Amino acid sequence: MKQILMVFVGFCLTFLGIAQDAFQYQQPPKLMAEMLLAKPTPAVSFDDKANWMLLSERNSYPSVEELGQPEARIAGMRINPNNFSLSRQTFINNFKLRRVNQENELQVKGLPTSLLASSVSWSPSQTKIAFLQNNADAVDLYVIDVATQTAKKINKRPLNTLMGGAYSWLDDNTLIYKTTLQPASAAPKRPITPMGPSIQENYGKAAPIRTYQDLMKTPYDEQLFSFMATAQLVMNKNGAETNIGKPNIYTTISASPDKQYLMIRTLRKPFSYLVPAQLFASTVSIIDLNGKELKKLADLPSGEGSPSGFDNVQNVPRSFDWRDDEAATITWCMPLDSGMIAKKAEFHDAVYALKAPFQGEATELFKTTMRFRGVSWGTSELALVMEGLTGKQVARMHRFNPSTGSLEMLMQRNTTDAYNNPGSPVTTKNQFGRQVLLLVDNGTKLLMNNTTGSSPNGDLPFLAKFDLQTKQQEIIWRCTPGQFEFISDVVDAKTMTFISRKETQTSTPNYFMKDLLKKIADRPITKFTNPYPQLEGITKEKIKYKRADGVDLTGDLYLPKGYNAAKDGPLPVFMWAYPREFNNAADAAQVRGSKDRFTNISWGSPIFWVTQGYAVLDNAEMPIVATSSDKKPNDNFIEQLKLNAEAAVQKLVDMGVGDKNRMAVGGHSYGAFMTAHLLSHTNLFKAGIARSGAYNRSLTPFGFQNEDRTYWQASQLYFDMSPFSYANKVKTPILLIHGEMDDNQGTFPIQSERYYSAIKGHGGTSRYVVLPYEAHGYRGRENVLHMLWEQHQWLEKYVKNAK
Repeated sequence: MKQILMVFVGFCLTFLGIAQDAFQYQQPPKLMAEMLLAKPTPAVSFDDKANWMLLSERNSYPSVEELGQPEARIAGMRINPNNFSLSRQTFINNFKLRRVNQENELQVKGLPTSLLASSVSWSPSQTKIAFLQNNADAVDLYVIDVATQTAKKINKRPLNTLMGGAYSWLDDNTLIYKTTLQPASAAPKRPITPMGPSIQENYGKAAPIRTYQDLMKTPYDEQLFSFMATAQLVMNKNGAETNIGKPNIYTTISASPDKQYLMIRTLRKPFSYLVPAQLFASTVSIIDLNGKELKKLADLPSGEGSPSGFDNVQNVPRSFDWRDDEAATITWCMPLDSGMIAKKAEFHDAVYALKAPFQGEATELFKTTMRFRGVSWGTSELALVMEGLTGKQVARMHRFNPSTGSLEMLMQRNTTDAYNNPGSPVTTKNQFGRQVLLLVDNGTKLLMNNTTGSSPNGDLPFLAKFDLQTKQQEIIWRCTPGQFEFISDVVDAKTMTFISRKETQTSTPNYFMKDLLKKIADRPITKFTNPYPQLEGITKEKIKYKRADGVDLTGDLYLPKGYNAAKDGPLPVFMWAYPREFNNAADAAQVRGSKDRFTNISWGSPIFWVTQGYAVLDNAEMPIVATSSDKKPNDNFIEQLKLNAEAAVQKLVDMGVGDKNRMAVGGHSYGAFMTAHLLSHTNLFKAGIARSGAYNRSLTPFGFQNEDRTYWQASQLYFDMSPFSYANKVKTPILLIHGEMDDNQGTFPIQSERYYSAIKGHGGTSRYVVLPYEAHGYRGRENVLHMLWEQHQWLEKYVKNAK
């Protein structure tokens, strides 16, 4: 294993032009490696009546060799060219079933020898469970019979799962999915001699598109995408496959509630070289189960024409969906302001409906004064309509009566106001098997479930009744302080029987049967054990402090086992953060997170270092707040970033747990961007770790993160918010890490490459590590182990043992 890792590290060093004898690969400290590779707790899924539960087991991390399998990166997608599926998936490696009222787990029989399962789905009656098996050369569809705990392959032809959803149930014996047309070996071969130059052209039409990865680049890419994405729609009834219509490139396949019609969206040429496949020109239609087109709803243009700016949309229909409370009624939205939110208009969107058999003109259901966000259907007299504005961070919920057309506002709040988030309405299945609003107290109230429950005392999830007449909410259950518990499943709303998921700082998350009426003790369903015994004895605290302008801040402070500040003195500190934008200081100051949650470890966590003698401040709040109504948050980004960091450092020093002269800061993505700025504009830190960040904002000229102004509208802002502009000021050691195949908008690997070159050119101390095959999030076992080693060496050298 060590030799393999040496080879891969040597590859990275050779790529960077660094002599391979500059250092020797070592694994991270044993405790860190053990935590990283701990077997994950199984995922749990219950049937609607809580009779059965499915346990899905998976391995921790794939090998780098698995990441390095063949991959086609086209049309904004990463495709496995050997089996017509997406690459880089996370697979389930075993299934077990268990009766909820019994403890013995039943191994599912008939599973493939090497199980690589995904897309798990219960049948309408909850007596069967379907999943995809991702073989090396084909994707198959299996169905588990719950009663016998036996899995069986049901497809005759290999599936094509690239787009449009893998499959869907029509009834317990009928599924719809897409199949391949030819074997992967028939794919067009990339010619040694190109077909000609790659040409893009534009004739006066604006296309202010944000930066996307893995786009079309050549005519060959177009050929390969057509081959890989074109599929045959199939209906499988009791094992017999029947074609539905002709082969096409399907991105949406949605059955009507009565299962008599399909709403489909198919792509059409020419393909775009600027946007991913989901934004290609397309056609939305209604077909019957034989494939006959009954209604063409829209020919949609390419997303290239989408206007820049939050809440601006193309002047075309959008949000096509079925009405859940009727047999076959399709709905969609149309802008009334030509798609430009700044245009003065009493209403900005209208929502329309068309019933089967889809003849005649559509009926207008309602209009919204903001951008339409969606509908939760209930009965013929009740639905919830959501509207909002991203730019103003505001959302509204309305009561809609489909019979009369009346629309009444129930509430409005800032989307960043976590304290006043009412939660999500609980739903139940109707006669069509669709999820619709669940009403309680003789139909006068909604049941609202908030699985976060933000409060001044930290996150305390709750269940509430929302009165539709008084518009007031009554909390009927709330998590007890000292633990973190939320309602995961509603078993029976009439008897107030639920399944909850409960955890504490020292107890692993487990599921419990909860009876609110009888008020009896919760009955444990699962008994998962702690996968991280290495963390036993550490302490976790939600600390609160203020920055200089009065904005309240919080963070999660972890201290080593047995640590005593008075006896042991201040520790080296590793601070980890991610900036967020707010339109007002009150929302920015709200407490987020809970000190009572169990500590889970993922590959990117800074918490590893609490086992190595560091104080770790995770989730250190870094709010960027608009200072007035005519300002935007980013107008003074750097000044506020400095205020946040200064306050956090001073708090740790005042507590006596942090050594002011041994502080490190780090972050991933926008957190890496933050780290680079803090090292450029402050002297608070001894070192920084920046993973997969974007450092030159001129490379994201049509907006980034929550900034919707373009480079040409705010060129000075783009310059000021580019760490690249201040590379000459970076004298604090900074470790740059990036995935070789980053797939995130804006964070192209060239961002780190050019930033490193700029720092090096000005004599700064930096190290640039490229992890082979990795995307924006890292997955390869050897890569992640090496990343931990890199970070540990950096912290030990420049922080813990700093001169």
